[in-house]
Amino acid sequence: MLKEGTKAPVFSLPDQNGDIHTLEEYRGKKVILYFYPKDNTAGCTKQACGFAERYPQFVEKGAVILGVSKDSVKSHKNFETKYELPFTLLSDPELSVIQAYDVWKEKKNYGKVSMGVVRTTYLIDEDGIIVKAMDKVKAADNPQQMLEVLE
Repeated sequence: MLKEGTKAPVFSLPDQNGDIHTLEEYRGKKVILYFYPKDNTAGCTKQACGFAERYPQFVEKGAVILGVSKDSVKSHKNFETKYELPFTLLSDPELSVIQAYDVWKEKKNYGKVSMGVVRTTYLIDEDGIIVKAMDKVKAADNPQQMLEVLE
């Protein structure tokens, strides 16, 4: 996980509509950049829907929400449509941004070891500096925690 106080790595990734997003275009805004393992899984759906429910409050506080996983643009589009997600989902199948943000880790599931995305959320300030870094976040609690961090 990247340390608070460090410059956030720049990125350029397609969203659920195939449009490219860069960190630079969000300069001057707070960015909640959250990394999650997989579209349409229980935890990831809880987390995404939690951000969606609170979306107006995040907008009020001047924050942009960007979700990142290694799922395809098409998978993200289906996920967005199914749950009416009002924010941007970025597709990183090559793991370039996932690795730059140090969230690709060894995971253990029922004794089986594999590599995967560790659920991690970063708050990046208006100048591109990481001001909050949370790893191994609980999917259901994370959206509310991030709202509180913005207070």
